[in-house]
Amino acid sequence: MAKKLAAEFLGTAMLLFVVVATGIMVSTIAGDEITETVTSVGAALQLFIVGVSVAVGLAVIIILFVTISGSHFNPIVTMTAMMDRSMDIGIGLAYIVAQFLGAAFGVIVGNLIFGLDPVTISDTVRTGPVLRFSEMVATFLLIIVILGLVRTGRASAVPWAVGGIVLVIVLATSSTGFANPALTAARTLTDTYTGIDPSSVMPFITAQIAGGLLAFVVAAWLFPIEKTETA
Repeated sequence: MAKKLAAEFLGTAMLLFVVVATGIMVSTIAGDEITETVTSVGAALQLFIVGVSVAVGLAVIIILFVTISGSHFNPIVTMTAMMDRSMDIGIGLAYIVAQFLGAAFGVIVGNLIFGLDPVTISDTVRTGPVLRFSEMVATFLLIIVILGLVRTGRASAVPWAVGGIVLVIVLATSSTGFANPALTAARTLTDTYTGIDPSSVMPFITAQIAGGLLAFVVAAWLFPIEKTETA
């Protein structure tokens, strides 16, 4: 159990480090101000670079830890596993705690590596019904891909499929696809390109949970797990 929690902590920390550090790097190079919408070719290129970095990094991190913890790194993924009865509730809750702690640690390392204070509370407000709907859709897409592949015996394709859908989500959603409560909460700790104001967190997380629940219901219908009969 200790190894599983360590893998979830470290994997989530690595993911958040990639997200935050890449965001700081591209915004530093470009010298652009933080904006919620893409308003120039330069801003679009920044978003694309962040998306590619996160997608590739996540795929590699999933491959690294999948044999230890199953590479959840996302409370919504763990939530659906508990609902699917493929994970004990107690273990699932421990996973979620490890994910939130790991996410916070990853953000702190990302801040420090660029000479910033360990914690700088973000004032980037991301609010409104459009962004909340975007988060619901983003989370739905992420979870339906994972559940669809796992339920049809194609779990080996998950790392790169998840990386691919994450890149699509970053580029195709108005919220740039947080799709992860631990990631969302932790990004309040960096007042940089990828930050989010604390006041925007709960609406995002609520939308993410809704998207995850919808994906679970749809996946259960589209990809039913066949029950094996015993003699």
